[in-house]
Amino acid sequence: MSGPLPPLAELRRAAEVFNGFANADTSWLRLIQETQSAIDLSQAAHRTILLRWLNSWGCRIRYPREGEPAPFDEGVRAWWDTWGATLPSVDIVHLTDAGIDTAAKAYSDLSGVVVSAGRTRRTLGPTAAAKALYALRPNTIMPWDAAIAAALHGDRDGAAFGRHLRLGREWAAAVITEAGDGIPALVGRPVSLAKILDEYLYVAFTMGATGDWGTDSGEWWKNGNRG
Repeated sequence: MSGPLPPLAELRRAAEVFNGFANADTSWLRLIQETQSAIDLSQAAHRTILLRWLNSWGCRIRYPREGEPAPFDEGVRAWWDTWGATLPSVDIVHLTDAGIDTAAKAYSDLSGVVVSAGRTRRTLGPTAAAKALYALRPNTIMPWDAAIAAALHGDRDGAAFGRHLRLGREWAAAVITEAGDGIPALVGRPVSLAKILDEYLYVAFTMGATGDWGTDSGEWWKNGNRG
């Protein structure tokens, strides 16, 4: 899947929507402060911080009661032992194909981590896994949700996530070419280019799908620009 970059005007328009949200970055800035900008999931405290942040982003992962097993904590720690040292950490524009393949495999494993046991067994799932990877590598990973994945890739498995990152890499290169040093002015907030692109997709597809944006879903994308 590939396609031309959304015009910078569309990126700015999406940024204006996010800039209008009250406390848009509060939970993110708290995570950065509490982890000193370096999440280490070998630390129990950082796993707790990640869980709280995911829930602040709408993931609704159940907190264990006192004395209950903690499958999220245990599963994420085991996943980190396997993948923590190999996750790419470059800016999204510099991702290699090998780095994307590694991130896609890590995503696939993370989405399958059990986070709730008992009568209703639940795994972390595709949206929360993508958000968690963004939290771990905010300059590298362009996250997604169900609406974005369906609209752009038609699936949410590891291969689709790899295509998503390749699309993000292509778009990031085009933004840098067009905007140059003006990228921070696109949002006026402390977020990465990967997040700028995600915010555009969220506004165009996630909000647009429910009419919250006041336009047809993905208006720019649907006007002959699927690629």
